[in-house]
Amino acid sequence: LSARESERARAVGPTVRLAPQLQDIRALWSKDDPIDVNVVTLLVNETDPKSIITHMCDLMSGTKIHGVVFGDGTDQEAIAQILDFISSQTLIPILGIHGGSSMIMADKDVKSTFFQFGASIQQEALLMLNIMEEYDWHVFSIVTSKYPGYQDFIAILKTTVENSFVGWDLQNTITLDAVDGDSRSQIQLKKLQSPVILLYCSKDEAAYVLEEARSLGLTGFGFIWIVPSLTTGNPDVTPDEFPSGMISVSYDDWDYPLEARVRDVLIKSILSSTNEMFPVPGPVTQAQSMTVPYMMNVSWDGRDLSFTEDGYQEHPKLVVIVLNKDREWEKMGKWENRSLTLKYPVWPRFNSFGDAETDDNHLSIVTLEEKPFVIVENVERLTGTCMRNSVPCRNNSTEGGGTYIKKCCKGFCIDILKKIARNVKFTYDLYLVTNGKHGKKINNVWNGMVGEVVYKKAIMAVGSLTINEERSEVIDFSVPFVETGISVMVSRSNGTVSPSAFLEPFSASVWVMMFVMLLLVTAMAVFMFEYISPLGFNRNLAQGKEPHGPSFTMGKAVWLLWGLVFNNSVPVQNPRGTTSKFIVSVWAFFAVIFLASYTANLAAFMIQEEFVDQVTGLSDNKFQSPYSYSPPFRFGTVPNGSTERNIRKNYPDMHQYMVKYHQTGVTDALVSLKTGKLDAFIYDAAVLNYMAGRDEGCKLVTIGSGYIFATTGYGIALQKGSPWKRQVDLAILAIIGDGEMEELEAQWLTGICHNEKNEVMSSQLDVDNMAGVFYMLATAMGLSLITFVWEHLFYWRLRYCFTGVCSGKPGLLFTISRVSVWCHRPTKFACT
Repeated sequence: LSARESERARAVGPTVRLAPQLQDIRALWSKDDPIDVNVVTLLVNETDPKSIITHMCDLMSGTKIHGVVFGDGTDQEAIAQILDFISSQTLIPILGIHGGSSMIMADKDVKSTFFQFGASIQQEALLMLNIMEEYDWHVFSIVTSKYPGYQDFIAILKTTVENSFVGWDLQNTITLDAVDGDSRSQIQLKKLQSPVILLYCSKDEAAYVLEEARSLGLTGFGFIWIVPSLTTGNPDVTPDEFPSGMISVSYDDWDYPLEARVRDVLIKSILSSTNEMFPVPGPVTQAQSMTVPYMMNVSWDGRDLSFTEDGYQEHPKLVVIVLNKDREWEKMGKWENRSLTLKYPVWPRFNSFGDAETDDNHLSIVTLEEKPFVIVENVERLTGTCMRNSVPCRNNSTEGGGTYIKKCCKGFCIDILKKIARNVKFTYDLYLVTNGKHGKKINNVWNGMVGEVVYKKAIMAVGSLTINEERSEVIDFSVPFVETGISVMVSRSNGTVSPSAFLEPFSASVWVMMFVMLLLVTAMAVFMFEYISPLGFNRNLAQGKEPHGPSFTMGKAVWLLWGLVFNNSVPVQNPRGTTSKFIVSVWAFFAVIFLASYTANLAAFMIQEEFVDQVTGLSDNKFQSPYSYSPPFRFGTVPNGSTERNIRKNYPDMHQYMVKYHQTGVTDALVSLKTGKLDAFIYDAAVLNYMAGRDEGCKLVTIGSGYIFATTGYGIALQKGSPWKRQVDLAILAIIGDGEMEELEAQWLTGICHNEKNEVMSSQLDVDNMAGVFYMLATAMGLSLITFVWEHLFYWRLRYCFTGVCSGKPGLLFTISRVSVWCHRPTKFACT
C-alpha cells in the first residue's frame, strides 16, 4: 500500500482468500483513490480450523500484513469462530465478508479485532418483529436449536415483546436438539398453533426442523416461517426442505456491491490510522491494534460503514427476502436506519406459493371504501400497524412499480367479513378496488368490484354492493345482509318566525273569548256583586265613612283581573264582599291554568320552522318535470352504480336531466346539499340513512323517514358457481339468527339524529324569534303616545265643553253628576 499524499511509502498488505465474486477486488482501486493497495491472495481449499490457522500463520510469518479480508462460499459457522480466535491472538484486523466468516456469533473474545459485514442477533431479531408488525401478525411462537446465541435470540424477543405497547401474543418457546433420531422434536412441534413461527438455527438444523414440521403439516398454507440470515446462509444453495413463502432477513448486497464496501472500509480505516501513527515501520502489533477504534467510525462517500464494539456494522442495511414458487430468493423489502420498507405484500400474497387457486382456504377479496360499511384509515404512525378493530388492506401506490400502500380497513362489512372468515375458516388478502367503483358494464367490460370478481382477480367482493339483475347474470350473490334500495335525501332549510308567533299558542277565538268576553264579563260580575253586597260598598261607589275614602269601580275590577292573569304585582283595590272574593279566587285559578298552558306551548312557536322539500318518490313531479319549478329542481346521484342504472332504465328522461348534477362521491353530494348546490340526492337507502343519522346538526333527512324505493339488499359477490357460496350464506344466516347482525347495525348504522328524543334541542332565541313581541310593544308605545296627547287635549280643552262652559248651558257631565247626587240623596222617594 503506497500513499499518494506523501512521498514516503507506507506498505499495508491485506491477505485475502477470495470468493468467486471477490476475485477482481484489485481492479476496484482507481488512480483517483488516495491510497494504493498491495493485495496478496491466498486460496484456502480446506476450511477446518487446523488448515486455516496453519495457512494464516505461514502467511504472516513471511509477509508484512496489516489486515485480512476473508470470504468463503461455505455456510460453516465455525469459520467465524476460527477467525475471531486468530484476530484476538494476533490483533490483526480481519474482515469477514461472505459465507461462514460473516455468520452471527454469540460471543466474541475481548481482544478480538474480527469485524463482520453483517448484522447482530439483536438487529435481526428486531427486524423480524418489524416484519410481523407491518402485517399485524401479533400471534407467534419461537423455535430454536441449541446453536450458539439461541438464548440471546429468545431473550431479545421476550424483552422487546414485554416492553412494547403492541399487543404481542407469544404462545410457545421451543428449543430442539435438532438431530436425526430425536423423537421429542415432533412431540414439541405438535404444540405449535400460532400462524407465525420464528426459527433460529443453523442451515443444516433448519433442514431437519422444517422436514419434521412438514410431516406435521406446519409448513403449508396458514403458517409463516421467518428465519435470520444465519439460517439462510448462502442464498445460491437452498435446501429442498425450505418451504416456498419462507421469509428471511439477510445482509444487503443488492444495491451497494460488497466489493465496493470492502474497498471503502479499507481506504477510510487505513487512512485514519496511518495519519495518527505515521510513519509505520512495519507490522507493529501496537500500531495494528490502534486500527480498531477507527473501524468503529468509518464513513465514506456519504455512507456509514462503521462497526460496533461487537464487530458488527452499526447501521447495517438489511433486506427482506422471500423464497418464491421458483425456489429463488426474491427481494421484497429493505431495513435501513431502523426503518422498514416493504414491497407490499410479502407473504403469502402475489403467488409466493404459485397461483392464487392453489390455496383453497386463502382468498383474495376486493372491497370499496364507503362509510360506514368500509372505512379506510392510515396505519398507526408509531407502530405502522392497524388498530384492533381493523384489518390490513392494500391500496395501489400512485408511484406504480408494483408496490402497494398499506391501509387499515374497518366498518360494518369488515366486521361481517371477520365473522364469516372465523366461522367458515378461511384466510384472506383484502385489497381496495383500483377504480373506486361498485361495478358497471361499459362496452361489454365490467369495472369496479364486480369486474374484479368476473375476471377472477378476486374470489370475493365485500362492501356496499347492491344485488341487481344485471350483476346476478355474471356473478353469484350471497343472501342479503342489509336491506337497501333507493332513497332520496334533502336538506332542511331554515324558515322564518311569524311576527304573531307569540299569539299562536292559542287560536284567535280563544284570545277573543279571553280578553273580550271572559275578562269583561267576570269583571262586571265582580263589580256588581261587590256593589250590592252588604259587606262591600253597599251600593255606593265610595264607602263614605271617611272623606275621600276608597272606591271600587268597574275599571278597578278589570285592572284587578288583568293583574291576576299575568301575575303582576301592581296596586289593586280588592273587593270586600264574600261573593266577589269567591269569583276573584276562581279567576285566579283559571289564570294559573291559562298562563301555564300558554308558556308550555310558546317555545314550539317561537323557534324557526324548518322547511323541507316534499318529495313523494322517483315519480314525483319535481323529478319528472324539474323545469316547471323556479328555479329548476336540481338532483343527482353517484354514477356507475346500481342507483343510476335503475333510474336510467326506468326514467330515461329523468336520467338525461340529472347527468349534469352527478356527484363524484357521497361526501361531495352532502356538501352540495348543505351549500344549496343540490336540492335532492338519490342514492342507496342504507348509506343515506347512515349519513342522515350522523349528520352534524341533523340538517340532512331522507324523505318519509327513510322510505325505500326499488327495495333490494347488499350481498357478498362471489365468482359464478363458487363453492364458497353455500358456506357464506349459512354463515350470514347464523350471524342474523344469533342477533349479532342487530348488534353490528346498532354499532355502525345508527346515528343520534334517528332518535326522536334528540330532535328538540335547546338553543338561544334570536331577534327573529321574538319579533312579534317587539312589534306589539312598539305598537303599544305608539298608542300610549296618542293616548297621552288625547288626555292632555281633553283635560285642557274639551272638558270645559262637557261642563257647558263653551255654550253657557249645563253640559252633559254636569247633568249626569246632578242626577247621580239626587238619586243617592236620602228622600222620601226612590229613584227609578
